[in-house]
Amino acid sequence: MGPVSPAHRATNRSAAAARVPPAFHAGPAMAIAQLDHFTYSYPGAPSPALRDVSTRIDPGMTVVAGPSGSGKSTLLRVFNGLVPHFHGGRVSGAATVAGLDVLATPTRVLARSAGFVFQDPELQTVYATVDREVAFGLENAAIPQGEMAGRVSEALHEVGIEHLAGRAVRTLSGGERQRVALASALAVRPRLVVLDEPTSQLDPHGAELLLAAARRATADGRAVVVSEHRLRRLMPGADALLVVDEGCVTAGDPAAWRPAGAVPAPRLRSPGGETWSVSSAAVGFDGVPVLEDVDVAGRAGEVVALAGPNGGGKTTLLRLIAGLAAPLSGKVTRPSGGIAYLPQNPVALLHRPSVRAEVQFTIDRAGGQNGERPARILAMLGIAELADRYPRDLSSGERQRAAIAAVLPGTPKLVLLDEPTRGMDMASRSALIAVVADLRDRGAAVVIATHDEDLQA
Repeated sequence: MGPVSPAHRATNRSAAAARVPPAFHAGPAMAIAQLDHFTYSYPGAPSPALRDVSTRIDPGMTVVAGPSGSGKSTLLRVFNGLVPHFHGGRVSGAATVAGLDVLATPTRVLARSAGFVFQDPELQTVYATVDREVAFGLENAAIPQGEMAGRVSEALHEVGIEHLAGRAVRTLSGGERQRVALASALAVRPRLVVLDEPTSQLDPHGAELLLAAARRATADGRAVVVSEHRLRRLMPGADALLVVDEGCVTAGDPAAWRPAGAVPAPRLRSPGGETWSVSSAAVGFDGVPVLEDVDVAGRAGEVVALAGPNGGGKTTLLRLIAGLAAPLSGKVTRPSGGIAYLPQNPVALLHRPSVRAEVQFTIDRAGGQNGERPARILAMLGIAELADRYPRDLSSGERQRAAIAAVLPGTPKLVLLDEPTRGMDMASRSALIAVVADLRDRGAAVVIATHDEDLQA
């Protein structure tokens, strides 16, 4: 099949005609989802993002693993039709979900059979409150009004956030938003549930609740596909494993998987004097405290990790230290300049035509001191080859590293990172740990809000 435009829709075929003939399905039973010699290239891309992929998704939990930029998210987006209907590009081969031909079925129809939780749940939110957000998918699926309240309550209970039902979405942590997105997907009761990096912002308890809910969803014959870099919790409950590398997909054995860990970098010198502090402070939303009586400080050449449950106030504290949130009471001190801040959603930072241009912009704003060039920080983070790429076309892990590269130039005195390893594979996380150690050894005070145990070490 040739080029497909972003506006491509199956307007000339009935739902029945859009179904693939039985000869397409391999194996003894019909797969919930299946790709057959499927190749896809993004518009203008020099090489395919997926190469001759033939695989099937059966009932149960399938884990999708592979390095950053390997094609995992592209594979997942085939299942809900975003590839190719939204992204456009060139495609050949065939793909089905719940018997529907993905290439000939509108995404709004596929959404009833394939629920999707994106890497960036912030971008998935439509309504102001949690219960209305979960009900939104039910409205789109034309679920009768009388069933909606029960389904919303059931979905919120499944992921352990029934206490958030009336909360304003804007007041939620990133991890809480991820669970809201999963509840929204589960409420529709699709045959296939697709989760892209679902635990990247979750604390251990939140991750266990989310994965337990995902496993329960397979009990009635549904399929759950999970793309993750942090596999320790997933593999014991996995029924199948797909490994993606450079656009190729191969089947693996979940039972044969063994964990690997990142090695913390040794300290080269002792910390210096105090760089920042929070004294007897309270901070919150609309005058209502989220944190009270906070007393914490950090020194030059020291890394402070903020750990704790989702919704505990880590991001709020980081914003307070950065000066982006005003204290309701108490005192905050910080350097007068040279502050680097990475928000939880790095997409908000990336607006320039290339990764190199993002880094150069920060260098220029810092006065171009010491003849600094983008190449050094890009090489340290392992993304030198992405210098000329458009940042928003990158995978989640690549985009995260690009955002980190964009905030660090200029010899910052205080570096604040909110969930910096989100979407990163082990090699990328190791590179980030090395960068943090370099910042520490050059005298920066570093504060990290994270659930990543390797980074906390």
